[in-house]
Amino acid sequence: MTVRVAVLSDVHGNAFALDAVLRDVHACSPDVTVNLGDGVTGRADPARAYELQRALGAVEVLGSAEPHLTRDDALNTWLRAQLPEGALEHLTTLPLTARAVDDELLACHGSPLDPAGHLLWVWRRGPYEARSAPDLRALVAPLAARVVLCGHTHREGVTRIDDTLVVNVGAVSLQVDGDPRARWALLERREGRWWVELRRVPYDVEAAARWVRAHAPDPDEETQVLLTGA
Repeated sequence: MTVRVAVLSDVHGNAFALDAVLRDVHACSPDVTVNLGDGVTGRADPARAYELQRALGAVEVLGSAEPHLTRDDALNTWLRAQLPEGALEHLTTLPLTARAVDDELLACHGSPLDPAGHLLWVWRRGPYEARSAPDLRALVAPLAARVVLCGHTHREGVTRIDDTLVVNVGAVSLQVDGDPRARWALLERREGRWWVELRRVPYDVEAAARWVRAHAPDPDEETQVLLTGA
């Protein structure tokens, strides 16, 4: 039997991008949805983005940004004011990892031990470098998973290590490669083997940028990233 899994990551409070992604997701009729975190830390209508994510009933893990929501800087103070009652507790108490589909899938945000960590790539205060196969195998093998899902880097990547598929899911919002389209991943288990399709979805980036300018603090940098994808 074919099993389909929709995987989202790094929505970053962008309800406009998420709307478009969810239309594409629903058209693919997934059996399970997984959300890899960093769901609200952005400025393009984070309250609506949060409600859209909650309505999914997704398997969820802690992002790298959620622990910072309690900080008293301008952005996080504004974000807390946008979110409904109970949202802060929900977002900051999510697990580091979660399993799905007969425990064959393991989901994390950055790495299984650290939401701000990395699996496919290594960050060395500059461009990301691909992690070597032996190093990646040492991280993945103890997980005993058929698929390991991560996000955080806002970069898409896929590899297989032995029988384990490792997927770095692209971000729904705040792209880094010059393409502003929203990203998500569709996983399928067919005849006992897992496959992945990395999907890119256009959305109304101008509308998202207008919302940020009209409602959010310090809008300039985020509107530039939304419009240019970099």
